[in-house]
Amino acid sequence: MLSRRHTLGLLGGGLVAVCGGPIPVAVARVATDRRLVVVVMRGALDGLAAVPAYSDPDYRALRGTLALEAPDSKDGALDLDGRFGLHPALAALHEMYRAHELVVFHAVATPYRSRSHFDGQDLLENGTTSPLGKRDGWLNRALALMGPADRRLGLAVGQTVPLILRGATPVGSYAPQQMPQLDGEFLSRLAALYQRDAVFGPAITEGLRAQQMSDEVLGDEKRMGGDNVRGAGPMRAIATAVGKLLAAPNGARVAVLEVGGWDTHANQGVLTGRLAGQLRGFNDGLAALKEGLGSAWRQTAVICATEFGRTVAVNGTNGTDHGTGGAAFLLGGAIDGGRVVAKWPGLATDRLFEGRDLMPTLDLRSVFKALLTGHLGLPSDAVERVVFPESRTATALDGLTRA
Repeated sequence: MLSRRHTLGLLGGGLVAVCGGPIPVAVARVATDRRLVVVVMRGALDGLAAVPAYSDPDYRALRGTLALEAPDSKDGALDLDGRFGLHPALAALHEMYRAHELVVFHAVATPYRSRSHFDGQDLLENGTTSPLGKRDGWLNRALALMGPADRRLGLAVGQTVPLILRGATPVGSYAPQQMPQLDGEFLSRLAALYQRDAVFGPAITEGLRAQQMSDEVLGDEKRMGGDNVRGAGPMRAIATAVGKLLAAPNGARVAVLEVGGWDTHANQGVLTGRLAGQLRGFNDGLAALKEGLGSAWRQTAVICATEFGRTVAVNGTNGTDHGTGGAAFLLGGAIDGGRVVAKWPGLATDRLFEGRDLMPTLDLRSVFKALLTGHLGLPSDAVERVVFPESRTATALDGLTRA
């Protein structure tokens, strides 16, 4: 949506449109009916809280006051496979699991083995083996492999485009409108004024096209208001809108949502408290995304990942500190789900990474590669060389998506 502030941002930065919204989202159009959504959970999700390994003999002793009860107990975990469960706040995800639309990954991580949020998120998004290893994002490089299009491939929803979508492949931007919309006469004059300008002319034209499309798809939902937030609470409203944009015949096909607020150093809580509220908003947001997609859900894959996990043991402030291995979620109608993928290392002290963290046994890039090749149909050799360089040890997982 174009408001006065958005137009000034457009002219100052040479972008298609610059807008503000409650949760930064980035979307890209590709020549396919398959949809891919990447949810970046910023702050380091506690994987053992979201997906408790309740059958591990060391789970309860190490987790202490943060341990969830077994599924057969009151307020216990939602059982998955007799070994792992889901936090009770993730009821919608549990229904997807039972419908074979959810795969849960455990003891998973990027190649990063230190505990800096900045470096961990940079590596998660740049797709290399080191922070600052690339200045562009792996998803932008993947978009470049999808071939030319008659319009911009990318549409970012939010004030900025996240690193994962930055790069040589052009992306525009979209966000829910917060300020009064400029009238049509002013915009027409603005377009006429800059029509011969090599930079601003095409940008304004594309911005107007994006506005028209969002008006048609979202209608009154385009105005959501509110300031930027870091947590998962407002995710439902923005996820519904993104789902509708993805579902539109001429709409987006690849999206990135950023959901912050997972850094639970203190007062993490179990059934109530900070993390439970985060998980509930996350759960509701993913359910809303499915609802917004409608029949397009059958062709959608959604991967939810975080920069690293958290410590197995509780700290002195009833929270958890930065860790290593964690959990990730893959859901959608295109997913062959109903299972947990985990080469479980165990929680005995001598099995922990550096004596404190869940030992990672699965590389997240193996999941990402499987989605790019098996779901979006990109050539595996190009994915190896261009999208995830130096990643041949991270073999793409088989059988994650339906034929």
